[in-house]
Amino acid sequence: MLKRTLDWHPALADAIRELDGPRFAPALARALRQVAPFDYTVIFGYRSEERPLDLHDDFGPEKRDIFVTMYQAGPYLLDPFFHASRNQVPPGLYRMRQLAPDRFYQSEYYRSYYKQTGLAEEIGFFLATGDGARVVISLMRDGHSQAFNAREMTALHAVAPVVIAAAERNWRGLGQRFDSAPETLPAEAALREAFAAFGRHRLTQRESEVVAMVLRGHSSDAIAGALRIAPGTVKIHRKNIYAKLGIGSQAELFCMFLASLSDRRA
Repeated sequence: MLKRTLDWHPALADAIRELDGPRFAPALARALRQVAPFDYTVIFGYRSEERPLDLHDDFGPEKRDIFVTMYQAGPYLLDPFFHASRNQVPPGLYRMRQLAPDRFYQSEYYRSYYKQTGLAEEIGFFLATGDGARVVISLMRDGHSQAFNAREMTALHAVAPVVIAAAERNWRGLGQRFDSAPETLPAEAALREAFAAFGRHRLTQRESEVVAMVLRGHSSDAIAGALRIAPGTVKIHRKNIYAKLGIGSQAELFCMFLASLSDRRA
């Protein structure tokens, strides 16, 4: 660990030299690998509920299709990191499981999409750029690796203030890139439109809210708490939703959600 700490300083210096240029992000990733090893990194820019911007990634073509192309096409709407950014989580380093809903790892989003990534763990540095945009620097370990251990997380937390300060400096003005990007619907509106497309407006507004939370991985108890209704009422809503849409499982609901996104893009 001492050697890694010593190697971090010259690697960080290299990243600082690349500030405001296209080589900053890969240089920062190389520096972070001196603190703790990881397999992939992806850096997304977020603003409110808009489609994320891929600021940097080091995936091969096949992995990029899953982690970036598919993600931007719609599943980001259900991503815990997206929602944490949208809800303005304080700057810092977080594990995915810290931010995920209580049933995230049993959700159809996790089983049908996130599990395809084959990750053992994903952690992220969250920061704000000062103009309404936010950045998440994700470090990922694939399924052949172990999750980040306590010592590694301690070391990464120790360098987090420098990482965040440098990234804030590099991506200042990120909001302008969103202004020039194609206009997208807010996340909640996108979810409602997606279900209206295949549900033919058969869902009430409250049912649409329940659907969105179910797909993100919230339990019935968590949904009840968030919407201030009884858990039994949530179960009734879920039963009515399935009946109205002619489905019998969360898997079918998730497939309908993805199909509706594809139909809208077409």
